[in-house]
Amino acid sequence: MASSKSRVTAFALVGAAGFIAPRHLKAIKEVGGSLVAAVDPNDSVGIIDSYFPEADFFTEVERFDRHLDKLRREDRPIDFVSICSPNYLHDAHIRMALRNGAHAICEKPIVLNPWNADALSEIESESDRRVFTILQLRHHPAIIALREMYAGVRDRKIDVDVTYITSRGKWYHRSWKGNIEKSGGVATNIGVHFFDMLGWIFGGLKSSVVHRRQEDCAAGVLELERARVRWFLSVNSEHLPDAQRERGQRTYRSITVEGREIEFSEGFGDLHTVSYQEILSGRGYGLRDAKPSIEMVQVIREAPLAPLTGEYHPMCRLVEAVRR
Repeated sequence: MASSKSRVTAFALVGAAGFIAPRHLKAIKEVGGSLVAAVDPNDSVGIIDSYFPEADFFTEVERFDRHLDKLRREDRPIDFVSICSPNYLHDAHIRMALRNGAHAICEKPIVLNPWNADALSEIESESDRRVFTILQLRHHPAIIALREMYAGVRDRKIDVDVTYITSRGKWYHRSWKGNIEKSGGVATNIGVHFFDMLGWIFGGLKSSVVHRRQEDCAAGVLELERARVRWFLSVNSEHLPDAQRERGQRTYRSITVEGREIEFSEGFGDLHTVSYQEILSGRGYGLRDAKPSIEMVQVIREAPLAPLTGEYHPMCRLVEAVRR
């Protein structure tokens, strides 16, 4: 999808010092692209030297924006702007990409609220550029197989349990990630790709109940078109199962479908590259694809908390014990 087949696809990167940026740098390299410019207010970006040491670098987005405009006017336009900035800035940085005549490739969540996606759709329709997002679980072989397995099930609700614990230190709550106004909270920040995966496999949201919504964890029950999902998400290491703690592991990821564990721990390393390959081939996921999961997390963020009665994720009781 490059602007010209006679030259290397040109990329720019917003958020070069972020946690996820190296995956984008690797993907750009592996699809044969060239990083022309990058920006981040933090200048700890030595990782760029491993991939594109000749890239221009800025610590001020205003100067970066001016540079992109200059390249466009000199007939050296950027084809894609990859966006790895804090969640609350995605909307503004997507607009900057489109304004400079580039397609946007934005990390999830593409925006924090559904109406932001609607506004971007309007801007996108006024240009000949696209807004893409990274929904890498849709490219995972185990998840694709799961979707195919249950595609024809219409006569019952499938019982699903999702548990994801990714331990974070004290820094997390001091950073933008710990600020719900900037990150959207735990369910958005670490869970949106799981909610996207669930909707992609089992259909749209019918109802949602939230039992826990704290700075370090969230839990609830989703009813989708073809599934009932109990979910638990946490950044607190005290919520890890004993077996993981004894082995010194700081992450626990589990999905069970009708009592059967779905193994998908491996195979994550190259999924950003696959996502970039799909985008460059014209098959990338865009705003319409991302919006259902954005709607899910917005509902979760604003829902009143429900008591622990009826169906709820069993980890909710552990959270109570840890708090005591």
